[in-house]
Amino acid sequence: MRLATYQPDIAPNLGAMIRICACFGVPMDIIEPCGFPLSIKALRRSAMDYGDIAEMTRHDSWDGFQAARASGRLVLLSTAANCDLWDFGFRPDDILMTGRESAGVPDAVHAVCDAHIRIPMPGGGRSLNVSVSAGIALAEALRQLRGAA
Repeated sequence: MRLATYQPDIAPNLGAMIRICACFGVPMDIIEPCGFPLSIKALRRSAMDYGDIAEMTRHDSWDGFQAARASGRLVLLSTAANCDLWDFGFRPDDILMTGRESAGVPDAVHAVCDAHIRIPMPGGGRSLNVSVSAGIALAEALRQLRGAA
């Protein structure tokens, strides 16, 4: 299981996702370019000390991520998806991916994803914060996979 974030726009959201990955012991892929200068100093500021314990891989582009990507399904979190998170069966080698806060992912990226899932929001909200969504989805995936080899 991995978490990937596509061209994040907001440093504190990336910091929160780094912290989530560090706490859950899940590797993270950061697909650049980011909407802010991504430096060691910026990572330390946004991720606090969790950046030191998180396993992160930076990719300079979508193509770079695709070339380096291990086998496994690419599962996109999207408000436009038809499959609810609770109805999706996760696999240990899945890569959960979030899009940009401002625009999600381009159609070409959406098209190559193996699955598209959404977090149901019966309260009527349009969307959740991207880092909150990542944490919810990752927790559900790990819950489903607990005890899996």
